Amino acid sequence: MKIRSLLKSTAALALTALLTSTPALAQENFTLRLAETWGPNFPIFGDATKNMAEMAEKMSNGRLKIRIDSANRHKAPFGVFDMVKAGQYDMGHSASYYWKGKVPNTLFFTSMPFGMNAQEQWAWFYHGGGMELMQEVYEPHNMLSFPGGNTGNQMGGWFRKEIKTLEDLQGLKMRIPGFAGEVFAEVGVSPTNIPPGELYTALERNTIDAVEWVGPALDLRLGFQQIAEYYYTGWHEPATELQFLVNKDVWEKLPADLQEILRVSMRTASYDMLTQSVHANSEAWATIREEHPNIEIKTFPEEIFQAMVAADEKVLKEYIKDDEQGQRIVKSQQEYLEKARAYTNISERAYLNTMAELEE
Repeated sequence: MKIRSLLKSTAALALTALLTSTPALAQENFTLRLAETWGPNFPIFGDATKNMAEMAEKMSNGRLKIRIDSANRHKAPFGVFDMVKAGQYDMGHSASYYWKGKVPNTLFFTSMPFGMNAQEQWAWFYHGGGMELMQEVYEPHNMLSFPGGNTGNQMGGWFRKEIKTLEDLQGLKMRIPGFAGEVFAEVGVSPTNIPPGELYTALERNTIDAVEWVGPALDLRLGFQQIAEYYYTGWHEPATELQFLVNKDVWEKLPADLQEILRVSMRTASYDMLTQSVHANSEAWATIREEHPNIEIKTFPEEIFQAMVAADEKVLKEYIKDDEQGQRIVKSQQEYLEKARAYTNISERAYLNTMAELEE
């Protein structure tokens, strides 16, 4: 009897320990800190991080919380890469091409001149090997990188004067980041990168002559239409994908279910940002047309486009000349673009061309 009683007591204690410890493990909570390049309440870009954090908390039943620090708090809008790499922050939200001075091959995962549109780019990321190549680039820096929201095709920028010839570009000071800045430099432009919060002042004070930012929704908010009246169509960022960065050590400490919740939250917020961008740009463009009729929409002349295409090919060839990894990334993008664009031409492009003819 004593043995049976002892066994029962031991089993009861074991069961009690199991029942009390298992939920404790399952309910372990995590709070991650995220640094974003954007200022507080910055629309669309900042909405993507907020939406992601809200989804992650809801889907995890409060087990995963993400605290967002905007640029006004951490004071380093272009320091997100280093802060996440070092573990100062667990996550980041920015744009991969900002890091080309640190890790050149990060450049390719935001947008490339004359490259893929948003549909084609997402297809490449998720089905054409893009995610694997991106992770290969970020792995040595103790980070994971995920698509973080697409703006769609960006506008070519605001100019104080009309650009009619290549001579008009000589010495022109312009805020334009990434590979497009290097291409523009080849045709005479003096490119510079300036944090978002300083763009209006730089243009107003003639520190720069032209500014490329995003599109009508965000451009209208910053007030560029009050200074420059020539608004050019895009070529340089046909599908600008932002990024979520996650410190790898932090990621590996998360339980598998929270990793998946975070992954799904980032992917959903990324898609939602594109749909929000389309809506917001449509609304803002209607406002510009009505309230700022002096704004002229321009497209660069063929002479300039031909020069930029040649410059793009030259700079890209030089950029990856001795870089096997860069060569593989560019090869993957170009081959996928050729395949995807063939279909885009008989679907999206054919439809838009038909509708344009009907509207004439």
